[in-house]
Amino acid sequence: MMEEKLKDIFADTVVFKDPRRNKDIANQGIPSFLRDWLIKKFSDDKGEVNWETLQSFIQKHLPPKTAWESLKQAMAQEYQRVKILAKVRLELDVPTGEMLFSLPDFGFPSRKYEAIVDPFLAKEKRDLLLENPEVWGVIELEWRLYAPQGKKEQGTIFMTDFKPFRPYRVELRYFQEASAKFSFEEWIDVLLGAIDYNPQGFASLPQKFLFLARLIPFVEKRANLIELAPKGTGKSYLFSQISKYGWLISGGSITRARLFYDIQKRQPGLIARYDYIALDEIQSISFPDKEEIRGALKGYLESGEFRVGTYHGTAQAGFILLGNIRQELMDVYQNMFQELPQVFHESALLDRFHGFIKGWELPRMKENLKAFGWALNTEYFSEIMHLLRSDVRYLALVDELLDYSPTADTRDITAIKKITTGFLKLLMPYAPLKPESINRDLFRKYCLEPAIKMRGIIRRQLNIIDGKEYKPDLPEISVIRTS
Repeated sequence: MMEEKLKDIFADTVVFKDPRRNKDIANQGIPSFLRDWLIKKFSDDKGEVNWETLQSFIQKHLPPKTAWESLKQAMAQEYQRVKILAKVRLELDVPTGEMLFSLPDFGFPSRKYEAIVDPFLAKEKRDLLLENPEVWGVIELEWRLYAPQGKKEQGTIFMTDFKPFRPYRVELRYFQEASAKFSFEEWIDVLLGAIDYNPQGFASLPQKFLFLARLIPFVEKRANLIELAPKGTGKSYLFSQISKYGWLISGGSITRARLFYDIQKRQPGLIARYDYIALDEIQSISFPDKEEIRGALKGYLESGEFRVGTYHGTAQAGFILLGNIRQELMDVYQNMFQELPQVFHESALLDRFHGFIKGWELPRMKENLKAFGWALNTEYFSEIMHLLRSDVRYLALVDELLDYSPTADTRDITAIKKITTGFLKLLMPYAPLKPESINRDLFRKYCLEPAIKMRGIIRRQLNIIDGKEYKPDLPEISVIRTS
């Protein structure tokens, strides 16, 4: 039985997933990666959860927004130190040199200098604290009187300790070795369960692979994708709930300072701090400085470098555009990008996106698509995907396996290689350990051919938009056969 095999091989990192209890925990504002850790912590070998103990832990360490006033009272009037597991947002205040923090789930603080990271902690863990602008962690808080520079003394909450939420010791090699113990189709189902989906809910194997294409930016650095799909196909959930290393922006206004570098705050933007940036509901996002954003994006998507003023930065985040599409535009032979924001109405920028996902071929989210039963812990799998990004052996293997003309378009080859490498990491994690065991027919069918299709759609759209500059066809690229 598949579940027993999974439990035997990944004994310490599986959890029993139940949509009903998942919803109960999600209603408390707890993301999937944190949810699975909690369930694992408070369940037995049969997957039965001790709800009383779990709720007690949540109340003590994951208090709801309504409990914040009582926590403040405990700190300010009873001089208690409070320790909670929370989402923390950090920023450096240039005028004072102080590191400020906020707790977005509690709407705190309401004024500047009401929440400050203790100077000793800020110095000791500066790189860790600034690794991401928003991160889950165990924080310790206390109330003190404090006088900001040139201002009157006031009550302030200080963060005196911080431990990032990294509950697992992840060994990538074990994961790679373990993946070889499953058949190819079994492994696909393992991946889907790890991201909260029921493999039996999909209509076909190709549909499963199309869905897994969404994970390529999770495992491959600077993988840039566009997905257009009807509402309700799970785009937002996947990119916002599965990994703490990604950032989803849904609607609103986006500036160059927020994405790349804030000159006033002297602080790198989102691109420099996450594995991927997903722009959801892309039609509703506005870009007040269109030319600045377009210029910065063109440079970054091409080389991973960006310049803002005198600042020169590099990053490895993938960039994903997610949008809804009308029925009449679900056709790769017409301009599907006409409803994207004006900033993306330029072929030279669109050429820097590696692939396109036809989201209308994916199922709408239904109850039978929700994982039920034993599956890999989502938090554990998100850590694995994060580590896979840095394993350069996969690209080396792809280079050895592919054959193409030296006159082929560089962007097309780069895009196809990047997507192929992402699929190889997902579908055959064992590949670097056993290069000789790679089934070249499977590699061609499930790694290379999907990559060619995804890049082919981008190429055809470029031809529709700018036929003088772009031909509709891709260069010939194939798998080298064994001698």
